[in-house]
Amino acid sequence: MNNDEFRAWSRRAADWGADYRDTLRERPVRPALSPGAIFRSIEASPPETAEPMDRIFADFEQKIVPGMTHWQHPRFFAYFPANAAPVSVVAEYLVSALAAQCMLWQTSPAATELETRTVDWMRQALGLPDGFSGVIQDSASSATLAAVLTMRERALDWQGNKQGLAGQARVRVYSSDQVHTSIDRAIWVAGIGEENLVRIPVAGRFRAMDTAALESAIIADRKAGMLPAGIIASVGGTSTGGTDDIAAVAAVAKRHGLYLHVDAAWAGSAMICPEYRHFWSGVEEADSVVFNPHKWLGAQFDCSVQFIRQPEDLVRTLAIKPEFLKTHGHDGIINYSEWTVPLGRRFRALKLWFLLRAHGLEGLRTMIRNHVTWSEGLAARLAREADFEIVTEPMLSLFSFRHRAAAGADSDEHNLSLVNAINDDGRIYLTQTRVDGRVAIRFQAGQFEATAADVDAAFDVVTEIARGLA
Repeated sequence: MNNDEFRAWSRRAADWGADYRDTLRERPVRPALSPGAIFRSIEASPPETAEPMDRIFADFEQKIVPGMTHWQHPRFFAYFPANAAPVSVVAEYLVSALAAQCMLWQTSPAATELETRTVDWMRQALGLPDGFSGVIQDSASSATLAAVLTMRERALDWQGNKQGLAGQARVRVYSSDQVHTSIDRAIWVAGIGEENLVRIPVAGRFRAMDTAALESAIIADRKAGMLPAGIIASVGGTSTGGTDDIAAVAAVAKRHGLYLHVDAAWAGSAMICPEYRHFWSGVEEADSVVFNPHKWLGAQFDCSVQFIRQPEDLVRTLAIKPEFLKTHGHDGIINYSEWTVPLGRRFRALKLWFLLRAHGLEGLRTMIRNHVTWSEGLAARLAREADFEIVTEPMLSLFSFRHRAAAGADSDEHNLSLVNAINDDGRIYLTQTRVDGRVAIRFQAGQFEATAADVDAAFDVVTEIARGLA
C-alpha cells in the first residue's frame, strides 16, 4: 500500500466509522447467529498472493460486522460499558498512525509527559489529594495485579521476587465476594494461591465487607503464623454494585500495616461528580486506586488509570533495568514501563487528553448524572409493575430485578429464559447475575450516547417480552 492508497483507505475507514455510528439504532445489539458461523465463512488457509483492498473491505462488511456485538449501541445495557466517544476514536486514529512504542521517556517523550499531566488532571477531577501519582494501565486487571504484587513484596520485605514464595509464611489477602474475578486471577498469577484469598462476609444494602469480621480474620491469621499482606476493597462491584465502607476498611488496614487497594473500575468515573464521592469516602487513605476511563467516561478501550500513594513501592516491585533500557544523561525522568507488568506501552494518554478537552468535566458530569437519573427512574417504573421485583436498589446507574414466575415454575429458569428472550429480540442487551444464590437480571445505563428514550425503550421491551413468557 503506497501513501496515496493509505490516504484513500484511511478516509474510507473513517467514513465507514461515522456511518456505522449513525446507524447503530437500526442494528440488533447482539448478533443472532450460532457459534462457528463466522469461523466457517473465513477461508481455511492464508492467501499466497496479495488480495485487493476492495475485496478485503467487502469481506469485513459482509462477514465480520454481522457477527459483532455492538458495544457502542445506545441500548447496550449489559455488563459495564466499554465506551468510545467519537473524539476518543479520532485520537486513536492518530495513535495508530504514529505507531509509537512508549515504554520509556526517550522512546516518546511527549507520550510520557502527557501521561503524567493527564493522569494528574484525572486526580484533580476525582477529588483525590495531591499525594497520589498515577499511571495508565491497559485494564483494571493489570492494575490489580500490580497492586497485589506490590502488597506481596512489601509484606515479604521485598524478598518475594528474589527468593520466591517457597519457605515463606503464607501470604494472605482479604476481600469480599463482591470484587471482580480479576482479583482471583491476580492472586493466582502472583503465586499467592486461591486458598489465601480470604473472603470476608458482607452486609447491608451495598453488600459492604463486615470490618469486624475483617479485623478478626487478620488477627487470627497472624496468630496462626500466616502473613497478612493487603486488602482489596470494592466500589461499584460488577454483580450488583457492591461497595465497601472505604474509611472503615482503611482504618483496619492502617491498624495492621496492610496495603489497601481500591477497585473502582466502573464507579470511579462517577467521582468526577462531587455528590457521588460519599461512595468512596476515605479513599485518600488507600495505597492504590484503579478506575477505567474506558468504561463510563468515554475513553476508547484500553485506558485504565491506577493512582498510587507511594510509586517507589510499585517501581521497586516491577522495575528491571538492563543496559539497553537505560536513559543516559537525564535524571528524574519517569519510565512508565517500570510501573507496569508489560514492557511495551501504547500511547493511551492521547485519547484521554482529547476526551477531557473536547467534552470538559461538566459535559462528562452531565452524561453520568443523566445515566444515574434514568436508571433510578427505570427501577421505580419496574417496581410499580405487579410481576416485577427490584432485587438490588440502584447503585449509581446499576440495579437488578427479577420477574415473578408463574406458580410452580422455577424462578431461576424463568428469569434466564426472560433475559435470553430479551437478548435474542435484539432491541436491547442485558446480562444476568446471582444475588444470594438466585438469578437476577442486571441493568446499567452507561453508553456514551444513550438517551432517556433509549432507557424508556428498555422498559417497553422488558415488560412486553415478560408478558409473552407469562
